Amino acid sequence: MSSGSNSINPYPLTNGAKENGYNSTNQNSQTTPPTRAPQPESQAPKTQLSQTPLSVRKKGVKDFEFGKTLGEGSYSTVVSARDRSTGREYAIKILDKKHIIKEKKVKYVNIEKNTLNKMNHPGIVRLYYTFQDHDSLYFVLDHAKNGELLAFIKKLGSFDLNCTQYYTAQILSSIEYMHSQGVIHRDLKPENILLDEKMHVKITDFGTAKIFESNADGEEDARANSFVGTAEYVSPELLKEKAACKSSDFWALGCIIYQLIAGRPPFKGTNEYMTFQKIVNLEYTFPEGFPPVAKDLVQKLLVLNPSERLGSGGNAGIEKLKVHPFFQEIKWDKIWEMPAPRLLPYLPPNPQYNKEEFRTNTSAYLSELSDRSEGNNNSPIATGLKQNDPFRLESWVGSEDLSEKVDPEKIKKLEEQKRTSAQWVRFLFKSELIIRVGPINKRKGFFTKKFLLILTDFPRLIYVDQEKMTQKGEIYSNSRMVVELKNKKTFFVHTPRKTYYFDDPNATANEWVNKINEQLVANYGEMF
Repeated sequence: MSSGSNSINPYPLTNGAKENGYNSTNQNSQTTPPTRAPQPESQAPKTQLSQTPLSVRKKGVKDFEFGKTLGEGSYSTVVSARDRSTGREYAIKILDKKHIIKEKKVKYVNIEKNTLNKMNHPGIVRLYYTFQDHDSLYFVLDHAKNGELLAFIKKLGSFDLNCTQYYTAQILSSIEYMHSQGVIHRDLKPENILLDEKMHVKITDFGTAKIFESNADGEEDARANSFVGTAEYVSPELLKEKAACKSSDFWALGCIIYQLIAGRPPFKGTNEYMTFQKIVNLEYTFPEGFPPVAKDLVQKLLVLNPSERLGSGGNAGIEKLKVHPFFQEIKWDKIWEMPAPRLLPYLPPNPQYNKEEFRTNTSAYLSELSDRSEGNNNSPIATGLKQNDPFRLESWVGSEDLSEKVDPEKIKKLEEQKRTSAQWVRFLFKSELIIRVGPINKRKGFFTKKFLLILTDFPRLIYVDQEKMTQKGEIYSNSRMVVELKNKKTFFVHTPRKTYYFDDPNATANEWVNKINEQLVANYGEMF
């Protein structure tokens, strides 16, 4: 997945530009016009912003070929760019000078630049060059092509234990390095963890970081006295004392581990105030089936007293954290050389599940689906329809004269459907017949949501919030869709990009699987 196609901005644009993160520096931010096009460097005036060069050989606008926009904020834009001399691809953050000065964001821009200038680690986004023109400042950064870790959590619902251990180890390695450089990140969260082309971690967004002079023994007695961070990951000492320390990053790590496995953060209230109350009262629970070794680690990281938190106490504390049984299989000296594991969701233990069979089958399905769909935008996988299908999408939407496109027998069924299932017709295309309707629980990680599931002859699956009578999503079919029955209540729908988990409260999962397969065969023929 390229970061350019991701709806979530994979390049945080300085903390003040965020809309969803909680940060005291974001209270007065205003929307401004998009950053202007690059101007010749000769026009660049002197500003009050720090202009420390980052490279012996200076770069400028003319050295790069600018590409597509990767993300936008109130005073900055991130674009892909290619170095004209080397052909290397970067992400360039373009910051609007006038807005930075007007909104008093100079401090945070310089914090990010100065912090990144100290960093040289495989798990941290690297800053290669900074330069300016008349209107803008430019940060030339690593291009993490696979975007945010959060996007993958949302797509899969959760990570299995193997994936969680791998990514937690890379994040911890990066934190260890940051702390050794006297840097506290203070806003660690899945949105600020990017994945490069090898699916390795790249931590970003140091706009709210704090730099301290490192003590000889690595102790963390210095504190940062300003309120920064994002509600669900803010440490209790920041809420109580308005002070963060290195141990605050380990609190955030505990929240991230919990989220990777459970699919959502441990502290989540109806609003920020309620979230903060849950944090200071250590009010959270583990879903049933949460792996014991991960539970023990999270409990030792989510400790109210920062000095008692696993990882605190300088270098010795980090070593204690690294030898926790959760990391038993991790070879710390090889963590950046190891290939990333295949992303699979976590399935809570269930005597009716054959976990190894599921892992093997899912891996095979996803591998084949990915291989067959790669680079073929016109394939049935991409379109969801056969090329010679008489009921392609343009035929289904906006058709006024059904008699020219639908056989008489189907017209009769459609008329009957209007009388017997009128409440569901609003969710259908004009020539679409309902094959099966029933209650369903759509599972994401440990959590489920109740929907009404509608299977049509398109074929597609539509899930509806029955109380609000609103459509919440749909799954379009394709020739490589695979439906898997696990037991009488549970079935999976594998598509090229995602696996969906459904629990049938009526224990008729086999009927859903049979009906879906009938429609797939009718539209695409025998698929295997």
